[in-house]
Amino acid sequence: MKIAIFAGDGIGPEVTGEAVRVLNALDLPGLTLFEGDVGAAAYRRHGHPLPAETLTMAREADAVLFGAVGDPSCDDLPREHRPEQAVLGLRSELGLFANLRPATMFKGLENASALRPEIAREIDLLIIRELNGDVYFGEKGTHTLDDGQREGWDRMAYTTSEVRRIAHVAFRAAQGRSKRLTSVDKANVLETSQLWRDVVVEVAEEYPDVALEHLYVDNAAMQMVREPGQFDTIVTGNLFGDILSDQASMCVGSIGLLPSASLGERETAHGTFGLYEPIHGSAPDIAGHGKANPLAAILSAAMMLRHSFKQEENAVRIERAVEQALADGARGFDLGGSAGTRELADAVLSRL
Repeated sequence: MKIAIFAGDGIGPEVTGEAVRVLNALDLPGLTLFEGDVGAAAYRRHGHPLPAETLTMAREADAVLFGAVGDPSCDDLPREHRPEQAVLGLRSELGLFANLRPATMFKGLENASALRPEIAREIDLLIIRELNGDVYFGEKGTHTLDDGQREGWDRMAYTTSEVRRIAHVAFRAAQGRSKRLTSVDKANVLETSQLWRDVVVEVAEEYPDVALEHLYVDNAAMQMVREPGQFDTIVTGNLFGDILSDQASMCVGSIGLLPSASLGERETAHGTFGLYEPIHGSAPDIAGHGKANPLAAILSAAMMLRHSFKQEENAVRIERAVEQALADGARGFDLGGSAGTRELADAVLSRL
């Protein structure tokens, strides 16, 4: 079981270190961990946010456990050298096109949500975000118009094959949940979204047991606040998925609670190769202060055991330990408590 650890910047090393402690506590046979540089840390050491040796390390691993990238001191660098290019590069180079982001209300945290408790407690959804297309990877640039104004542009595009493969992932995921799938687009104004909707409808014919509905992204954002319990599985494009999943995190109380899995089509001897990371950023303002919530990183490790190593029992053990720690009152600074990074991880380990 070869796991590449890319801790990255800011709070990345802190939260990833606690996730590794949890993995080590399971005493998994054949577990091999090795570390690589990404983000601003990699740029300073190697001159690039995703060095060739890091990419090679990822390709030789069975899974990647990722921390976070981002550093304000790098904001003026050319775009190709900014820390965020590390995770975008890994997704592209490794063919990781499907991002799974579960959002579930933990018992006892209803009052931490920005929503009313009786609404928040119904949240149990999975957002499936396409990762390799859309404006993030389309052609982009700036130029000067004839009147002297500068204009920036980004190309949004999807091919039928890109939409079809993420749609299959979403329908299969919905089959394993409540057999309800919501496809989110903006087909009323975007041709890219119209193509998206057309292809999702075609793929739906292969999954007659799944109920499919379509929502425009603005309505979906409103409905997630008004009645999040109506959603089970959501599939959407790269840009909309980025926004909606962050919105979902605040509906459950904190972005420090949400894990993610980025999967592709590569199979290893153990399961599906994937990159696993908390959805929060590098949070440089609290880096090094021991205040970061490690639970999203720990839950990302659980997702890794489930998808890349077919270790459902150990994945559930971690998830139940996190649930119990929260139910017993463990609260980090992001939830109005005073428990630090190590203390929160200790609470999980004691229940594991």
